[in-house]
Amino acid sequence: MTIAAPPKLFTPDDLLRMPDAVNYELVDGKLVERNMGMESSLIGMRIGHRLSSFVEDRRLGLLFGADAGYQCFPNAPDKVRKPDVSFIRSGRLPGDRPPDGHCRIPPDLAVEVVSPNDLAYEVEEKVTEYLRVGVPIVWVVSPKTQTVRIHRPRTSPRGPVSGLTEDDVIDGEDVLPGFSCRVRDFFV
Repeated sequence: MTIAAPPKLFTPDDLLRMPDAVNYELVDGKLVERNMGMESSLIGMRIGHRLSSFVEDRRLGLLFGADAGYQCFPNAPDKVRKPDVSFIRSGRLPGDRPPDGHCRIPPDLAVEVVSPNDLAYEVEEKVTEYLRVGVPIVWVVSPKTQTVRIHRPRTSPRGPVSGLTEDDVIDGEDVLPGFSCRVRDFFV
C-alpha cells in the first residue's frame, strides 16, 4: 500500500517568489490556478482603462491589475486573492504608495471578470470573502451574458445585490463618486 505524501503547502511569501505567480491565488496554503481567458483578460483591461483615466484625473487613489495580491483575510493568513481589477482610495495606504508584496488591507472596489473555466461557487466564495473583510463594492462581470452583478454589504442603502445589463449605466457609487459608463463599453 502506497501512502501519498501530503500536498506541499505554500506561504504568501512563496507565492511572491514564484516566477509564474500571476497565474495563482493562495487558499489555505494551496495554490489555486486563475483561469483567465483572452476575452476575460481584454475585458479586465477595458474596465481598468476606463477606471484608470477617471481615478488618475481626480487623484482618487490607486488602481491595480490582475497580478495584485491581497493578503487581507484575518482568519486566513495563508490566503491571497487577486481580483482582475481593484481600487484603493487615497489615504488608506501609507504615503499613498503601494506596498512591496501583497497588500494587507482590502480594496475599496474588487472586480472579478468571469472566465470560461470559473465555477459559480468559486466566484461567489470570493465575493463573500471580499465583503467579509469590508470591500464596499464587488463587481462580477460576465462576458457571456454581458452583465454585471454588483455586490455590497447587506446594510448598503442600494441593497446587497443588483444586476445590470449591457443597456444599463454602471456608476462608482460612494467609492468612485462621479464615475459612470455604459455596461456595454466593458465588452468586446
